[in-house]
Amino acid sequence: MKDLRLAVVCMQSDFGGIEKNIVRMESFSQEAAAEGVSMICFPELSVTGYTVRENPQLYAEPVPGPISDRIVKIAQENKLLIMAGMLEKGSGDKPYISQIVAGPYGTIGMCQKTHLSPQEKELYQPGQTIKTFTYDQRNFGIQLCYETHFPELSTIMALQGAEIIFFLYASPHGRPEEKRDSWLRDLPARAFDNGLFIVAGNQVGENGADLLFPGVIMVLNPAGKILHQYTGTEEKMIIAELKGSDLAKIRTDRMSYFIKHRRPELYRAISE
Repeated sequence: MKDLRLAVVCMQSDFGGIEKNIVRMESFSQEAAAEGVSMICFPELSVTGYTVRENPQLYAEPVPGPISDRIVKIAQENKLLIMAGMLEKGSGDKPYISQIVAGPYGTIGMCQKTHLSPQEKELYQPGQTIKTFTYDQRNFGIQLCYETHFPELSTIMALQGAEIIFFLYASPHGRPEEKRDSWLRDLPARAFDNGLFIVAGNQVGENGADLLFPGVIMVLNPAGKILHQYTGTEEKMIIAELKGSDLAKIRTDRMSYFIKHRRPELYRAISE
């Protein structure tokens, strides 16, 4: 993997406040570009805001559409890759919780949340595909909030070639320190077991739909060690340097890189 300078944003996103949210994302993107960043990731549903009470279909759009066009324009103007959360219209009456991946040359792809929480199942439909993306010789996957509790997803992404997985959240309730401690139960294991970087960020603050989000950012190396972290109640952008040599060190160590020693013939019960 090539060295990567990226930005991860802990952002306040009003539910339904699409214009305001996009303006904030544009400001963060401009700041990141000025710092020489080539990728910036925003939280789950950063564009449209998150709800489990209101009707999300009101703010869902097809892709391509006005929201995706705006995100692509910001990516083009700032010459960076943007990961932004939005409500994507599906074929039925429930939208997807999606993350658009947009670069300087247009939309690279869409990640649709595959695992929904019990509350989310009432309002959203699940995606059906686990995918990874490639940009500028770097391979990465995206998991959205509740998905991060299913370790199989990270393993599949690693087998698909992911060197980084972005864990992007709209996870309300509790103090920032409590959310951080919750993440520390599983994020280091995802990084360590699969030999890859983990980059995680949550929404922060009140969202206008009776939800309050604790601000947390966490960046971990392929050994499961924390490189950067933030806990607080305000918006925050962290710029992180991910070194290709750190990834190579783990993946060339016969005792530290486990994926290649898997025995999938023993794991059939997982899918039965």
